[in-house]
Amino acid sequence: MGLFDRFRRGGGASGVGGGGFRQVLDREGGPADLEHLRAFAKTREGVAFYIEPETTATDTTVVAVAFDGEWTRRRVGTPRAAEKLARSVKVACHDVTVTGYPPEMRAWNARAKADRAALEEMARAESDRRDDRDR
Repeated sequence: MGLFDRFRRGGGASGVGGGGFRQVLDREGGPADLEHLRAFAKTREGVAFYIEPETTATDTTVVAVAFDGEWTRRRVGTPRAAEKLARSVKVACHDVTVTGYPPEMRAWNARAKADRAALEEMARAESDRRDDRDR
């Protein structure tokens, strides 16, 4: 991706003479994103949604967090769409800029990082044993 690939030539609505630029989001939320969040909420216990605000590069997103800290993030388009989805699957909905992320999510991330490190160490040890055996 080039330095200015995020920007596309805009139409007449963006300023003087219509020669301005408009930013293009990397990808907007769609039905598949909403379905993923719906499925996550239905297949996990104690799920809550945390709405993240739109940025210059990403649509509004929802982080769905289960009681054990397992989480997933998907684009939803607007905060209103996130709230509507939360009502439809009967989960709590929070504004992450107000509440922050739950501590269970941070614990999940720490466990996952430790698990990945342990698996990498096991793979290195196995590779070393194979190398020693082949010599």
